[in-house]
Amino acid sequence: MTGAVALPLIILFLAYTGPGLLLVLVCTISILGQFEFQKMAQGASLAAANLVAVVGGSLFVLLAGLQLYVWSLLALTLLSFLLFSLFLFQRRDLRQIAHDCAVTLMGVVYLAFPLALMVELFRQPNGRQWIFFVLLTVMLSDTCAYFVGSRWGRKPLYPSVSPNKSVEGAVGGLLGALVGGGVAVATFFPSLGLLALPVALFLSVCGQVGDLFESLLKRSFGVKDSGTMIPGHGGLLDRLDSLLFAFPGALFCALTGSALGVW
Repeated sequence: MTGAVALPLIILFLAYTGPGLLLVLVCTISILGQFEFQKMAQGASLAAANLVAVVGGSLFVLLAGLQLYVWSLLALTLLSFLLFSLFLFQRRDLRQIAHDCAVTLMGVVYLAFPLALMVELFRQPNGRQWIFFVLLTVMLSDTCAYFVGSRWGRKPLYPSVSPNKSVEGAVGGLLGALVGGGVAVATFFPSLGLLALPVALFLSVCGQVGDLFESLLKRSFGVKDSGTMIPGHGGLLDRLDSLLFAFPGALFCALTGSALGVW
């Protein structure tokens, strides 16, 4: 039910929004997602360093989204130094400090970087079409992977990380992405032409790797879901895992194709 209501609203928003409103939405997602990541990694009680990471990561997204790239790098550098300073004076097991510091900063890299690149993708020529292309191919890839894996899955893909995923499901995801690429060319993104098919396959691979990586994180942190933010679907990161890897992949394709003059 939640997905059935949210998906049309997301499509309408992306169809009519501009870069400014999109940046507001992305910054909000960054704050919520980083809170969820820090709680998943560190437990219910967040230390000052975790809060600094949430604020600093969202500031990076905001500055990068405003195309203030030097300021965004400066903010990220100062954030890192502030986190290092906070950990320097924490009274805990010294052998655990480096691990905790790395995990805290990882939340910024894992969420802030891809979200900032999503806004940059939107600013590219045909940026709105690129965003819809990513959403369509990744969603069809995820859906087909699930149904093919549930019906015909026999060979485990990565049982120690995600025992329910199968090789057959992964292949089904690739086929679903191809269908999505064909639909995109036939409807809203004709300029991609036949190149939509290899791009769709690439984004499906990116999305499936992102899904597996989030499963790896949850296994490492000892949790079933990343959170409880979305009723019936777990946490926000459970919905974003594929997209966090697919949006940077799409920006790479958009920039490469533009540089080569193929679209």
